[in-house]
This record gives sequence, C-alpha cells and structure tokens, in this order.
Amino acid sequence: MGGSLDLPLRKAGLQPGHLTVSSLPAELNALQEELKPLGLVVLGFPCNQFGEQEPGENSEILPGLKYVRPGRGYVPNFQLFEKGDVNGEKEQKVFTFLKTSCPHPSEVLGSFRHMSWDPVKVHDVRWNFEKFLVGPDGVPVMRWLHKAPVSTVRADILAHLRQLNTK
Repeated sequence: MGGSLDLPLRKAGLQPGHLTVSSLPAELNALQEELKPLGLVVLGFPCNQFGEQEPGENSEILPGLKYVRPGRGYVPNFQLFEKGDVNGEKEQKVFTFLKTSCPHPSEVLGSFRHMSWDPVKVHDVRWNFEKFLVGPDGVPVMRWLHKAPVSTVRADILAHLRQLNTK
C-alpha cells in the first residue's frame, strides 16, 4: 500500500491532508456530520458503469438524488464530483491510484453482464458505492465492498483514527 494520493487528489482539484471516503449512500450524510470535526471529508464520484444506474447528465444528478433515488428531499452534505469512469481505459486517475494502492476486499469478480468497461481487471471497482479510506497523509488505507454497512466503515475509520493518535 505504498504511494501517496497527493498528486491524483490535486489533479482532481482536492486538497490532501483529509481522511476521505468515496461513496454516496444517504447514510454518509450522518457519517460526514459526525466525523467532520475529526477530519473526515466524504467525496462522491457518480459513475454509470454499473447497470447504467446513472445515465443522466451531470446537471441531472442532484435533482435525481433529491426527487428520485433516494428521493424524499435528500441532498448530500459532501462534495459530489462530475460523473466519470472508475474502471477501464477512461478511468479517472484517482481511481487508478486507489485501486492499485488498496487490494480488492473480495475474490469474487462479479457478473460480466453488468460490467460495461474494457479491460476488466482484478482490482476494479465492482459496483456503485464501493468505498476507500485515504489517510491524512494522502496514502490509501482501506477499501470496502459496496455492501459494507456504513456502521462498519464508521468503526474502521474510528479505529484508524485511534491508531493514528497512539503513534
């Protein structure tokens, strides 16, 4: 797990030095609110590579979240980036770095009928809402499957923060 996210973060217009989780479930609003005083910065990266679940234009993403999925007036309280690829030949460089820095948490590759990129690689993001934790030094620390409950992510982040504070 070597390397630093500093250069890919700067190219994406981000500041290193924050803990970062990449994902977009509604529960991340609460996580962002709770752990922001400890340095957590949640970032969302929409992608249409998984069952074409994000087919709209960038301008349609926020209204789609607010009124459709999840709906009920939901508005993310964290930065949401423009839609882009996380896998394949056109993947964003930040994801190239994250995926090579943190091994995939599952040996199961998934169903090829839902994979719309080429080439498919072992460390690829397998589905929407996969999460990454990047430490305050810009080094990726951990990766979770899309199915990982936010409570698990929260516990892992808090454990990582405790470990940092004991050093």
